[in-house]
Amino acid sequence: MSVILATASYDHKIRFWEAPSGIISRTLHCPDSQVNCLEITPNKQFLAAGCNPQIRLFEINDTSNPNAVLSLEGHTSSVTSLGFQRDVRYLYSGSEDGTVKIFDLRSPSFSRSFDCKAPVNCVAHHPTRNEIVSGDQSGAVKVWDLNSSKCINEIVPDAFGASSSSLSLDPVNTSTSAAANTHANAHTN
Repeated sequence: MSVILATASYDHKIRFWEAPSGIISRTLHCPDSQVNCLEITPNKQFLAAGCNPQIRLFEINDTSNPNAVLSLEGHTSSVTSLGFQRDVRYLYSGSEDGTVKIFDLRSPSFSRSFDCKAPVNCVAHHPTRNEIVSGDQSGAVKVWDLNSSKCINEIVPDAFGASSSSLSLDPVNTSTSAAANTHANAHTN
C-alpha cells in the first residue's frame, strides 16, 4: 500500500486517499455527526474521529469493516482535538463543551475530565512529562498534571481575547512549546 492520506469533513465521511494518485481507496461513514478532527495512533493501527459529541475509533488496516470498533462517550458537544499517549494506553480529547477528557482505551467512558471554563480548541500531550496542555477559546493555555488531576499552570498570552487555535510541543527540546491564536500571533517559550 502506498502513502495514505485521511481526510474528514462535515459530510460525515472519512476518506482514505492514495497520496501519489489522488484516488480514494476507502470511505468510512459517521452517520450521526460531522467529523471535526482525526488522529492516527502512533502504532498506525487505529484512526480516531472526533465527532459531535462522540469519538469513534476505526481499524485502519481492516478494510472489510467499515464500522467503528469503539465509540467513546462523555463529551456533550463537538470534539475539536484528539491525541494518543505514545504507548496508545489512552486517548485525550478537547471539546466545545469546555472539557479535556482522558479515555482509557479499554473502556468506552472517560477516566478523567478537566474543566477548562471555555470551549477547547486544541490539546497536546507533553512528550516526557505526565501532562496535557490545552488551548481554549478564551485564549488561555493550561497545563494539566495527570498525577494530581489539577491545572498546574495557566498562561493567557493575549489579553485581547484571541482564541488559542494551535499548540505544539517539541519532542526533543521538551522545554520548548508554541501556541498560536486567532489574531495571527505565535507565542513560544
